[in-house]
Amino acid sequence: MNALELHAVHKSFGGAPAVQDISLSVPTGSRTAIVGPSGSGKTTLLRMIAGFEFPDRGRISLNGQVLVDAQGAVPAHQRLIGYVPQDGALFPHLNVAANIGFGLTGKSLQRQQRIAELLDMVALDSSLASRWPHELSGGQQQRVALARALAQRPRLMLLDEPFSALDTGLRASMRKAVARLLAEAGVTTILVTHDQAEALSFADQLAVMRQGRLVQAGAPLELYQHPRDAQTALFLGEAVLLPAQLDQGLARCDLGQVPIRDRSLKGPARIMLRPEQLQVLADDGDGTGSCPGVVRDCDFAGNTCTLSIGVAGAGGHEQLVPVRSSGLHALPAGSRVRIRTLGHAHVLGGDPGV
Repeated sequence: MNALELHAVHKSFGGAPAVQDISLSVPTGSRTAIVGPSGSGKTTLLRMIAGFEFPDRGRISLNGQVLVDAQGAVPAHQRLIGYVPQDGALFPHLNVAANIGFGLTGKSLQRQQRIAELLDMVALDSSLASRWPHELSGGQQQRVALARALAQRPRLMLLDEPFSALDTGLRASMRKAVARLLAEAGVTTILVTHDQAEALSFADQLAVMRQGRLVQAGAPLELYQHPRDAQTALFLGEAVLLPAQLDQGLARCDLGQVPIRDRSLKGPARIMLRPEQLQVLADDGDGTGSCPGVVRDCDFAGNTCTLSIGVAGAGGHEQLVPVRSSGLHALPAGSRVRIRTLGHAHVLGGDPGV
């Protein structure tokens, strides 16, 4: 069953389209990440779901209730949707307990019990209840903002770049903690981010936006392995894109003959391989099933490194191919190697020359 349904949602500002005819289903209890470059319409779409903006046309429904269509709209405060913005947006004049309890009704004892429950839920010590927002770390502020959003027992949680202001280590741990918390609470969640690694690790469903349009949606692994076009392939991670000639289940390219899944495809095309599908071998003279190359650069990152390997391309021009390798055995520039491909290449849609 789907909790959230978007149907042909469109929004323009000053005549310029920000979101164009987007349709998307979000399953109940799932985590969906909406990704795309700046200006792709991600936050505008999130704000329309929340009720802070209204579409020019289209329909949005939640758990079978129409939130907005051509007939009217449910106000934001009546939608029971939690919203955590990028900066947390805590009230500076309220302490942690008052921030979390803002909007809670009921007797004082019931509110205190609910606040204590929420502090525990987001793994914050009860001693922090009396502190002010400026006395908290960035991670603690985001946990308070999340607790405040959860206080109303929302039907849907919207996270707008909630980890972007945190340092790398804290960002990863906060992402895992929030994903676990929301899964345990059974809250349907939408995360908006421009960080593809964050989206891939957080979500059950990935939706890629570009220039206001929904380009592709599906399981993260499916989109990573089978992107619709070259731009999506590169946005979701490093990719090796090569022109190829397809015939009988093989793609003939600068790396030799690489298998593809669809044997019916023939003619010119563009194929994609991820760097982890390429294996670096010592150039021992045995060229069976591999392609010769020369290491041009090594991007060392500790336990891993990315080698830029030059191979002979079409017309005699050198093609630089990124290959991931162990950082413990990083090869110096100038090393002669051979590259072997693993698995199947993915055939990209669109113009082969793109």
